[in-house]
Amino acid sequence: MAGLAAGSEETAISDHDAQLLRALHDEHAEALLAHALRLVNGDRTRAEDLVQETLLRAWRHPESLDPRRGSVRAWLFTTARNLAIDAWRRRSNRVGEVFTDQLPERAGTVDEAERAVEAWTVAEALSRLSPTHRDVLVECFYQGRSVAEAAARLGVPPGTVKSRTHYALRALRLVLAEMGVTG
Repeated sequence: MAGLAAGSEETAISDHDAQLLRALHDEHAEALLAHALRLVNGDRTRAEDLVQETLLRAWRHPESLDPRRGSVRAWLFTTARNLAIDAWRRRSNRVGEVFTDQLPERAGTVDEAERAVEAWTVAEALSRLSPTHRDVLVECFYQGRSVAEAAARLGVPPGTVKSRTHYALRALRLVLAEMGVTG
C-alpha cells in the first residue's frame, strides 16, 4: 500500500484507488498539462505542480468524478483553473516578491524623449506621495535594497517596510491615474 501525505496526516491509498488514479492520469494528464501550461504562461514546473494538485483534489473528492455529474475533464480543467487563480492571488498579495530566475528582457530601442517624459511623470507622481511612502519606494525599487536592508536604512521593522510598500504602490497607482497615466 502506498501512502500520500495530506497535510500532517498520512492517508493510505488502496490498490483500487491507485489504479483509478493511474487511469485518471493516463486519460487526462496530457490535456491537463497543456491547459495548465496556458494558465501559468508556460512555466512547466508550476504547470506540473498544478496538474499534481488537481489530480490530488480528484482523489480526495471522488464523488466529483462521477460521469452522471458531468464531464470529468471539465471538472479537472475547472479545478486546475481555480487552483491557478488561487496561486496567482497568493503571489500578488506578496509585495516585492519576484518569481523568476531570469533577468527581464531589455525593451528594444526606446525613444529617449519618451523615456524622459516617463521619468518626469514618475518623479512628479512620487513627489505627490507622503514622505514615508516615497522613501520606502525609493529604497526598495530605485536603490534595489531588500526589505531587511530598507528596514535598517529607514529605522523601521521589515513588516512595516512591506506594509508601507503595499500602500505606497496603491497610492502611486492612484496618483498616476489622476495624472491620466493608464496601463
